[in-house]
Amino acid sequence: MMQAPMPQDELHFELLRELTKDPAASQRRLADRLGVSVGKLNYCLRALIDKGWVKANNFRRSDNKLAYVYLLTPTGVSAKVRLTRSFIERKELEFETLSTEIRALKLELPVDRVQRHSAESTDARDKGPASAALRTHGYPREP
Repeated sequence: MMQAPMPQDELHFELLRELTKDPAASQRRLADRLGVSVGKLNYCLRALIDKGWVKANNFRRSDNKLAYVYLLTPTGVSAKVRLTRSFIERKELEFETLSTEIRALKLELPVDRVQRHSAESTDARDKGPASAALRTHGYPREP
């Protein structure tokens, strides 16, 4: 199954997170971690550099090849905070939407008497008279 492409803001957010964890990571390693091509990673990295969020410094590796260390600038740190807040808000909304959908789907499932009786005797949340009345009329308990 092919994974849907990551939205640009989310890719920038994830790239900033990866650079914070491992500033000396190669573009190939970063691309693998983010599930994108090296070309796309390079394009996104250049966009972050152009925005002034990331600074690239080169150095010589032990095998005498040139490598880069990618550092977040103060503007990049602020952008990462903003993107983190946005990411959390989006994921919380997705969580709430999924929770609502799961509850609705559970209500559609038939509940046999053995499951209902077992749930009534063991679930401390359903001790009130309203819950007992609903179960008496065949409604499943809420998740």
